[in-house]
This record gives sequence, structure tokens and C-alpha cells, in this order.
Amino acid sequence: MLECMGGTARLKYKLTLATGFVECLCFAGVVFGYASLVFVLKADGYFGHLCVNVTNAANSTAATTDCSSQDERFALVFTIASFLNNFLSLPNGFLFDRFGTMVTRLLGICLYTVGTVLVALSSAAFSMLLFPALSFIAVGGILFLMTNIQVGNLFAAHRSTIITFYNGAFDSSSAVFLIVKVLYEGGVSLRTSFIVLSICSVVHVLRTFLLMPRDHIPYFLPDSYTYGMSFGKGNSYDVEEFEKTKEGSMTSEGAEPDLTYDTPLQEEEGLEAAAEEPRKAKSFLSCLLSWFFLWHLVWLSVMQLRHYLFIGTLNPMLNRLASNDPTLVSQYTNAFAFTQLCGVLCAPWNGLIMDRHKGKPLAPGETEAEADLHSSSLSLFLTSLQCLLFSVCASSPLLPLQYLTFILQVLNRSFLYGGNAAFISIAFPACHFGKLYGVVMSLSAVVSLLQYPCFALVRGTLGGDPFYVNIALTLVTLLAFIHPAYVFHHCRQLAKERKYMQTVAHLGTAVAKSKL
Repeated sequence: MLECMGGTARLKYKLTLATGFVECLCFAGVVFGYASLVFVLKADGYFGHLCVNVTNAANSTAATTDCSSQDERFALVFTIASFLNNFLSLPNGFLFDRFGTMVTRLLGICLYTVGTVLVALSSAAFSMLLFPALSFIAVGGILFLMTNIQVGNLFAAHRSTIITFYNGAFDSSSAVFLIVKVLYEGGVSLRTSFIVLSICSVVHVLRTFLLMPRDHIPYFLPDSYTYGMSFGKGNSYDVEEFEKTKEGSMTSEGAEPDLTYDTPLQEEEGLEAAAEEPRKAKSFLSCLLSWFFLWHLVWLSVMQLRHYLFIGTLNPMLNRLASNDPTLVSQYTNAFAFTQLCGVLCAPWNGLIMDRHKGKPLAPGETEAEADLHSSSLSLFLTSLQCLLFSVCASSPLLPLQYLTFILQVLNRSFLYGGNAAFISIAFPACHFGKLYGVVMSLSAVVSLLQYPCFALVRGTLGGDPFYVNIALTLVTLLAFIHPAYVFHHCRQLAKERKYMQTVAHLGTAVAKSKL
């Protein structure tokens, strides 16, 4: 009977994993395919009234159409949507930690459905509906991702890999708007496409009740853990209480205290005292004020700003480099959207980097959490390096080089968001994940608002040439290297302290034996 229950639970785990992947791939991050959607919206005349005819000074009979104000309005739509996508993660994180998965998902489904319906109801005459519509889709999508990240807890040995895999699917979902664009060119209206997306919300509701927990998925899993609707009574756990019970039992069995969570380096007496006390989960405030959190916030913010500005200004950039050739612009827009599909293939590599130590013996006195943290430093460094290379290529005025830019962008973006979620789950207690994830996304969203003044600066003072803004952002991305350096240094210091304690303990044992 127990074996049958265990087999059913494992099947449910796998179904949850597979359906969560489909949800992230097809719905969660569609707003970041905005460049493809803009192409369709321009063809349908959205904000078309902002285009004006300009007479060429050299030839008074030749008139050109200036749509820079239209481009600026489209950039503003994306700026607001991307800002709310991250900024509202703060209240959403508290909502998730306080009320659990079901309430959070139902809110996300409502927002997402309203957003897709608003796009379906919009037209060139009601272009302003794009502002709330894209914002609702963005916020609903991030709620899908936030509630799916915990699925990695069902598979402890591959936890980071699954988290990054889901984030890669989130990135690849931006290709959904490419499908909308291709269907539009094939005769399917924008309204029809978004009505179909609205109807798909039924699937989200079914998954919420059948394949997701009411509260949270704990890490590590208790025996015979189950969730969702069933004919029998499923086990229900409070993550914070379960962690306290787990930590208490670990201490009673003689487990060493975990010093990984940004514990300040202490003297010998402090370390010995810590070893005698039961391990306690850090408070939310102490996590928030730690150097780990600060440098992680800087790491995410500067790279996210670079990506948001690139996505939001891609269409006018391609128009400028392609001399307003619509065929060439469409070709490069499709190429960009196709590369987004590769995000789901790139992200697991980051998870494999973070999980590369799993199954290997730990160093004497090293905890599993410390090994996880040390392993994450390489991932953080590679992500920073990718962003630097991406920014350099994006700064180049050569149109063919943008193919390489697209590849580096999707690779870096899949590493960035997967690494962000994985690092928070590694470096801080699970009971604070939703709140910390929300805070870091919200604060990084405030920084991302700089994309609009950057776009206005390019359009106005710089006369449409973004070269100097790109160079400035490339220099700013160098700040991202501080975070992996700090994490690596912290792990080195912990290793030195551990070695020192072992030496002291060995000498103490030797002295005791000599006295005997």
C-alpha cells in the first residue's frame, strides 16, 4: 500500500514538473517578446496618430514620416509593464509567503486573463488599452513563475537545475509573440490570437487545484508528501514550522551549525558558542541587510537594466541600422524572437554548474549549504561576463553583428533570472524566499525605470544615436563582477575558519592525550 502511494506521489511530482514547464514556456514571460508584438501593433496602426510628415530641408518636395514619438510611446508601454512585472513582486512575494500557492496563482490567473482580454478588445482607436493590458500580462506571468519555482523542491538532487530550467522556459515564452506575428502575417487577427490565450486560463485553473499545493512545497520533503485534490487526505505542511523541526532534529543528532547564510567571520570563542546552540533561521530583516543581498541586488539591477533597454528599443534600433527597410527589420525581428526559444536550452547549463558538486563528498566540516553557495560563485561570474560581452556587441552599429548580440542576450538572460532565483534559494532560508525574491525584483524594477530617460536621451540630445548610452551601460555592467567576487571571498574565508578550528581541535586532542 505504501509503495502504491509512493508511486502515485512520484507520478504527481513528474506531472507537476512537466505541466509547470509548459506553463512557463507558453505563458509566463510572453511580454518580453514585445519586439515582435510591436511589429504587429504598428501594422494595425496603434499610436499611428503620433507619426508626422516631415519635409526634407534639402528638397522641399520630398516628405518623410517621422514616427519617433510613436516609438517612444511603445517604449513607455514596455517600460511600465516591465517595471510592474518586477516591482509588484514585493507585495506578491509577501502574498505568496502569507497565503500560499493557491491564492497567489488565482490572482495571477485573473490578472493574466484580464490582460489578454484587454489586448483582444483594443484597436488603433483604443491604443491606450495597451498600458493596463501589457502590465496585467507581465504581473500575471511573474506570478506563474514565482509559484512554479518551488517545484524544484520535489527533486532535491536537481533543485537548482529545475529552477534555472523553469526560468529558461520563462525566457523562451517570449517567442509566443513571434507566433502571434507569424499568424498575423498569415491572416490570423491579433484579436483571435489573444482570445485563444484568454481561453487557456482554464488550464491554469485546473492545474492550480489538481497539481499544485494549497500552501508551499517544503525543502527537504517529508515522507509521503502529497498535495492537490485527492480522494484521501493529503499531507499539509507549513514550511517555516517544518524547517524549525528539521533544524532542531539535525542539531540534536550532532550536526554542525550552518554558517553559510552570510554569517560574519567570528573569533574562536564565537564559533565554539555557535556550535553549542541550535541553529536558527535568520530573520527576514537580517537577510535584507546582509552584504549578500546588497551585492545580489546590484548584480541583478545593472544587468536587467541593460536587457530591458535593449528589448524596449530593439525595433527603433533595427529601423535605424536597416535604413527603415521593413523587410530587413522583419527578418531581424524574427531572428531575435527565434533565438528566444533557445533560452530553455541555455538555462539548464547554469543549473548544472550550480549542481555540479551534488553527489560528491563534502570537505571535512563543510555543510551542504556552504557547498551550494561556493558552487554558485562560478555561475554568478559567468553571468556577469556574458552580460559584458552582450553589451559590447549591442553597442556596435554593425547590423550583421546583431545576430551574435541576439545569441548572447538570450544566453545571458536565461542565466540571469535562473541564477537569481537559485541564489536566493541557496543563500537564504526557504521561509523568506517569496519576500526576498519580491524585494530584490521590486528594487531592481526601480533601477529599470532608467531605461525610459535613456531612450528619451537617445531620441533627443543624441539625435537617435545610442552609441554613448550603450558605452555608459557597458561600463556600469562591470559592477556586476563584485557579487561573484564577494561570494567567492566569503567561501574562502569560511574554509579558512573551518581549517583553523580543525587545527585547534586537533592540537587540543593532542595536548589532552599527552597529559594522559
